[in-house]
Amino acid sequence: MAVKATDLRKGTVIIGDHGKLLLITEYHHHTPGNLRAVIHLKVRDVMTGVVTPMRLSSSDSFEVAYLDKRKCEYLYKEQNGNYVFMDQTTYEQIPLSPDLVADKMGFVRENTAVDVTFHETTPLGIELPPSVTLKVIEAEHAVKGNTATNVKKEAVVETGMTVKVPLHVVAGDEIKISTADGEFQGRANG
Repeated sequence: MAVKATDLRKGTVIIGDHGKLLLITEYHHHTPGNLRAVIHLKVRDVMTGVVTPMRLSSSDSFEVAYLDKRKCEYLYKEQNGNYVFMDQTTYEQIPLSPDLVADKMGFVRENTAVDVTFHETTPLGIELPPSVTLKVIEAEHAVKGNTATNVKKEAVVETGMTVKVPLHVVAGDEIKISTADGEFQGRANG
């Protein structure tokens, strides 16, 4: 379905030249005085991650890509680096390359369900909840007297990701972590 450039919004995925899927990351509609409106976009190629600026007139139109989300369970990481997910309705196993999901996999433990985004039959990536609860497996001990300050230490969670946490967090604690920025949000057990 074709959509005029004035109806596009941030977060929309459009089909560009040669069938490329482009995610709109920035959208500015500019009308300078009595001149014609100009729309400035920044788009990110979904497959390669390359960000490019675009300048459009209000009469330009694009095809909006239909994206499908499926609940899939993360199974394991293959030796070649791919992450294998299983569709929870069809039980089909779907390998996703590290360039699509590697930056998000620190928040996903094995046997956890996440939403995998597809365009037709091509998997594009995963969507995470706003926060996740993970168990701390390694953390330095706090030194007596340092617990009253706002000092943070590094802790390793069960997925292997390193997170900055307050000094009172110890190995074995379950903590909430923001998936947007990887920041500690609080203890989950207690």
